[in-house]
Amino acid sequence: MALVVMCGQPCSGKSAAAACLAAALRTFSTDLIVRIIDESSLHLGRNDSYKDMVVEKNLRGVLRSEVDRSVSRDSIIIVDSLNNIKGYRYELWCLARASGVRYCVLFCDTEVGHCREWNSNRKEKGEPAYDSNIFEDLVRRFENPDRRNRWDSPLFELFPSRDAIVESAPVIAEAVSYLTKKVDSKTRDVKVLQPTIATQTVRTTETNSLYEMDKATQEVVNAIVEAQSCGLGLAMNEISIGPNLPTINLQRSVGLPELRSLRRTFIKLAGQYSLSGPPPPTDADSAKRMFVDYLNREVGA
Repeated sequence: MALVVMCGQPCSGKSAAAACLAAALRTFSTDLIVRIIDESSLHLGRNDSYKDMVVEKNLRGVLRSEVDRSVSRDSIIIVDSLNNIKGYRYELWCLARASGVRYCVLFCDTEVGHCREWNSNRKEKGEPAYDSNIFEDLVRRFENPDRRNRWDSPLFELFPSRDAIVESAPVIAEAVSYLTKKVDSKTRDVKVLQPTIATQTVRTTETNSLYEMDKATQEVVNAIVEAQSCGLGLAMNEISIGPNLPTINLQRSVGLPELRSLRRTFIKLAGQYSLSGPPPPTDADSAKRMFVDYLNREVGA
């Protein structure tokens, strides 16, 4: 149904706002599937995840992979993280577009002084908090969302230092309305993102071949992402995808955007080859074997 991206300085009230939004959505309809994805849900600590640029980049990759696996037309996914880099918010917007769901950003606009005070209070209470040097670095590098950017729009703004974060807050109600409103041909105030040609799976010549090829290649991509996420983005030299199937041998870490691109190219090439040669494989193992061979040639050791 939708992808909601939380955004704000560290300790700006994002988690409280995300919880309120999730509760308000579930109150609106008990049938709604609402999930919050954050560092704690992936068993990642705040300081350990932001102690240097390499680890922070790996964290964003793990979160992005989890969002890509979870976003669908049947659920509302809330990404409760800093999401402080505009380029990263653009990547999340692309995932929403590829899935054909609506998208919005919920920005907790809290003054840095209040964020610093709340972080100190958490330390005193023994609650999860940022080290001072990490906090100041994150504050310095934060990139404010701009509603003129498509990946920051629509933008719902909360002011936690001024207004209480509650389910009945006008901004929360406005976001719930946007995320749950039924869309028809006359709807103008709700935008459901549509996949482009580049993000759609290429059609092959036979329906059964298309289904098996699409399913098999996605399973291979999921296996690579899962293996790399266990190592926080580090390249896995040998990745097994099942018995009697070739091993994936990577010489470097391969991000999800590159894997998606390689998968689309492979399916397109398989479809083009079938026009002048034999049809694409109609069984999953054959499709996986062909895709693994292609990956090993392109990014293998």
